[in-house]
Amino acid sequence: MSQQEIVLKIFEFVVLLFALSLHEAAHAWMAARLGDPTARMLGRVTLNPAKHIDLLGTILIPLAMLFLSRGFLFGWAKPTPVTTRNFKNIVRDDILSTLAGPVSNVLAAVVSLLLLAVIARTTVIGNLMIKQLVMFGAPSQDLMAASPIIAPLVVLLYLGILLNLFLAAFNLLPLPPLDGSHILRHMLPYSALRVYDSLGMISLVLILFFGGPVVNAIVSPALYAFNRVLLAL
Repeated sequence: MSQQEIVLKIFEFVVLLFALSLHEAAHAWMAARLGDPTARMLGRVTLNPAKHIDLLGTILIPLAMLFLSRGFLFGWAKPTPVTTRNFKNIVRDDILSTLAGPVSNVLAAVVSLLLLAVIARTTVIGNLMIKQLVMFGAPSQDLMAASPIIAPLVVLLYLGILLNLFLAAFNLLPLPPLDGSHILRHMLPYSALRVYDSLGMISLVLILFFGGPVVNAIVSPALYAFNRVLLAL
């Protein structure tokens, strides 16, 4: 493994850590806005990763996937506690609090795109790096060496687009314990809800074996649109 590959993997892990922290902080912030202070009182309305880290889901599994495989990267943070009885409208407010996580990741991807657009419009080397990232998945070593400030910023922002889009789509899968399941369960009749909540290991197997392809299918159109914008700059 080359030094550049190692650096890119470290960058990818850092961005994932930020994306997971943003996701959970958004859950906590929205819940507090809607009347449930539980997560806010526990200090979860913060981007500080230390408040959100789950040793297995945030550290061990992502690092193992980064350095031992080339497949779909995913992870999870410590779940944000929500006391639904504090909501005025339990169904509506629980859905809004749940959606806040994926929406925050989509917004982070859009902000990353806008910042890359500014870099592409103001620096020639940044424009070249962005186009290489889109077309080849990584900038050339010459460009990385030529700009020690712009190069890491461009890479981090582009990874911010990729990982935030994938994290948003992954969490919206309608399988327990992902965010999508919290939304879907409000729409199921009681008889179906009991079966749905008892999926257990079946849900985990579905996520592990089918989550990656399904998320790729969902994200591909959005990523294509983002890449087209970057190539047109």
